[in-house]
This record gives sequence, structure tokens and C-alpha cells, in this order.
Amino acid sequence: MLKITLATGNEHKVEEINLIARDYNIQFVLPVGEFNPIEDSDNFLGNAYCKARCASESQITELYLADDSGLCVEALNGEPGIHSARYAPTAKERINKLLGVMKNIDNRKAHFTCAMVIVDKNAKILFQTQQYCHGEILREEIGNGGFGYDPIFYVEEEKKGMAQLTSEKKAQVSHRAKALNEVLKWIKDEYVQSQNK
Repeated sequence: MLKITLATGNEHKVEEINLIARDYNIQFVLPVGEFNPIEDSDNFLGNAYCKARCASESQITELYLADDSGLCVEALNGEPGIHSARYAPTAKERINKLLGVMKNIDNRKAHFTCAMVIVDKNAKILFQTQQYCHGEILREEIGNGGFGYDPIFYVEEEKKGMAQLTSEKKAQVSHRAKALNEVLKWIKDEYVQSQNK
């Protein structure tokens, strides 16, 4: 089984990604020790690279995958965007803040963005992708699943809230699932083949 370090401290994220990756004979593991990357880019791909580079310093696996994702609201010029995780101190406060800001706004269009970057031990970029999940901001929380902004995000193609989706369904339609599937396809079709030559 191919082990890849996932550049995050979020155990939820590792679980979600391993659920999607299980059919590929790949296991994602958390970085060892302190993981405090400095995200100083003004875009998702740049911040994903900052995380991947930081994780690669541990030298525990051959590959290091990082993602940077966020919620982009059309009426707010793409905010909270790259600041999604730092929009307020807790997940509940972030949701309440966004619902408050959106209170009198009719245009509820929004999308989740997920950028993924995979690097080697030398922090060289081997592959990157950016994918989206389109929908709208709900006026109140619905559903019991997911995390982050999921309870207030309505998924267009499913006609349901993100937090109402099963783990399996979310693993098909979310921005992270779409980006990860691109990465897994690259690993299977390009990386593994090159290692077997």
C-alpha cells in the first residue's frame, strides 16, 4: 500500500480522504510532530503548496499532498475564500457570521473551491488541480453530517444541503472529492507507472 502524507492537522479531513482513496490501495497519514505551515499566498493553489512544502520537511513518505479549500460567495466578491477557516474563531461562529452578513442578500450563489498540490521530498510540484462544488447559501442550518460550512451549503446537483448527504454521496460530489479523484487518477496512471519502469 502506498502511504502519502496529507498536509493537515485535521483528522476529519484524513478520514474523508481515506474513504475516497480506499479503492486505490493508498493510505493517507497525518504529518509527524508540529505542523504549522505559513500560508502567505493570495490564492488556493499557492496556499496548498505552502502546506505541502511544510509537510515535506518531515521526509516520512515519498509524496506529500495538501489541499486548500474554502467557500466563495458571489455576492461577497468571493469571500470568505482563502480566509474561510479563519473567518471567525469556531465553526459555529463562522456559520453565524456568514448568515448574519448574508441576512438581507438575495443572491445566495456560492461555491466551494478545493485546490490540491502533490509534491515530492524536495518540495517539487508533481501535480496540481483545482475543483469546485456549486450551490447556494441556505438561510438556516440543515442536516447533521459534514463539518465546516456544510450545514449552510445547498448542493445544486443533489437538491440537498451538504450536511444532509451521506459520506458516500459527499465522496462523489464535493469539491474535495473531485480534486482528490484527479490526484488519485494521476497517481495511478502516471506516478505508479513511472515507479514500475
